[in-house]
Amino acid sequence: MARLPLIVQNERRKRIGLAITIWLQMCTVANWFLVALGAIHSLHTYRPRIRSYILDFYAKRDYVKRLVYASDETCIEQVRMNRTTFFKLCEMLQTLGELKSSRNMLVDEQMAMFLHIISHHLKNRVIKHHFNRSGDTVSRSFHNVLNAVIRLQDVLFKKAEPITANSTDPRWKWFKNCLGALDGTYIKIRVPTVDKPRYRTRKGDIATNMLGVCTPDMQFVYVLPGWEGSAADGRVLRDAISRRHGLKVPHGCYYLVDAGYTNCEGFLAPFRGQRYHLNEWRQGYQPKELGEGLPSNVIDDDEPNIINIHPSDAWATWRMELANQMFDEWQASRN
Repeated sequence: MARLPLIVQNERRKRIGLAITIWLQMCTVANWFLVALGAIHSLHTYRPRIRSYILDFYAKRDYVKRLVYASDETCIEQVRMNRTTFFKLCEMLQTLGELKSSRNMLVDEQMAMFLHIISHHLKNRVIKHHFNRSGDTVSRSFHNVLNAVIRLQDVLFKKAEPITANSTDPRWKWFKNCLGALDGTYIKIRVPTVDKPRYRTRKGDIATNMLGVCTPDMQFVYVLPGWEGSAADGRVLRDAISRRHGLKVPHGCYYLVDAGYTNCEGFLAPFRGQRYHLNEWRQGYQPKELGEGLPSNVIDDDEPNIINIHPSDAWATWRMELANQMFDEWQASRN
């Protein structure tokens, strides 16, 4: 009878040991279950990154929508053209300029980025912050659009046609065989410090002197960029007509220029010292007698186009006769 409590104690110990073993095994299983659950959870938390990447594309498009698609007023302020013109230009760049959408950027965003840069002279770091793009993407997109615009030169640049003899336009009927007008304009740029003296204009700005040639209906015929701001307009014009693929002015035709250019064959300049602005004439101003000593040009009949600028009396006499004819008709209309 004395061994019975010992047997009961041994059985109780065995049961306690078995219970502890089972509990440890259950803890191990629970631990593996939690590890697996954590792995599954990590897989599920990775998917929103892919989804957020897709949403980022539309988030970046949101800036383009506010820049271009919001209204014509905003579009003109930011890219210097209304929405209709913007869409037409995008279509031309796609069909004729071979501009294509990339995997992450459409044509309209590339175009908006390009126009926004040249309209407000913005830096790469500013554009990449606004459009939420990398600097390399901004640079590559800008050059892609620029190359596409260059391919459109035959479409964007019009062929100059002279004013006909039977023209009835009161502004242009006097200028028979006139092809249009040309002038230089300054475009502010940033250059290295060592180059600033060459690009400094007479007003102290750092800019490049660009020559623009237009038809009477304000369509561009020729553009020559790249000259330093310190260069005179006459020097830029000489370079334009001397280039192989430069400005072509056939003999017998001419462009209207301002007093900063030489009055010569192919380029009709106003008389120096005379007033031509309409507001000055409205104040009762009367024109003076036309003077002598007018600059002119030598005509080289061996060349189909004008390639030199030199004095000649023939062009000065023609300008004097044209001015007298215009003055006589103006004076007759006043009486």
